[in-house]
Amino acid sequence: MLLALAQWLAQDVRFFNVFNYITLRTVLAAMTALLICFSRPGSHPLACRQKISQAVRNDGRQTHLVKSGTPTMGGVLILIAIGITTLLWGDLTNKYVWTVLVVTLGYGIVGWYDDWKKVVYRDPNGLASRWKFFWQSVLGIGAALFIAFSAKMPGPDRAGRPLLQVMAHPLGIDGFIVLTYFVINGHQ
Repeated sequence: MLLALAQWLAQDVRFFNVFNYITLRTVLAAMTALLICFSRPGSHPLACRQKISQAVRNDGRQTHLVKSGTPTMGGVLILIAIGITTLLWGDLTNKYVWTVLVVTLGYGIVGWYDDWKKVVYRDPNGLASRWKFFWQSVLGIGAALFIAFSAKMPGPDRAGRPLLQVMAHPLGIDGFIVLTYFVINGHQ
């Protein structure tokens, strides 16, 4: 939003052209996210008072029981900061910005639902692993398909090596989709 405003103002005032630099917008976005996170200093004690804490499974190591009562759902604040700063400082005409934002918020929703089940139902297992993996795979495959079939650059199906830009490995569209899926869901 602010980038579009700055570009509109830059037609009359040249100073606003500085907002076209992604480095400046990155610094401003980081500062905005930091301010958003610091504006909620009482969220941890509030979570403790509201009993929004993680239930710990009994079948694990005994040293793991120390986590009992640890506040959960802290990622909500991070997702809010990411969403707001992206909408404020990101190039909203770029489809890849929207792709990353949708995948990030989608993963956040899966995590939120997992934590919600742990808090509301006092279920230490939360969302079953197969359902987490399913929904994360849906997001990963959806993003991979969108990127593969909407890319306008020549050769979106080639993987290059860092620092050796002249070398590329032909992957084909299927290889690109599989590689992109594994990059997005690589933490599994």
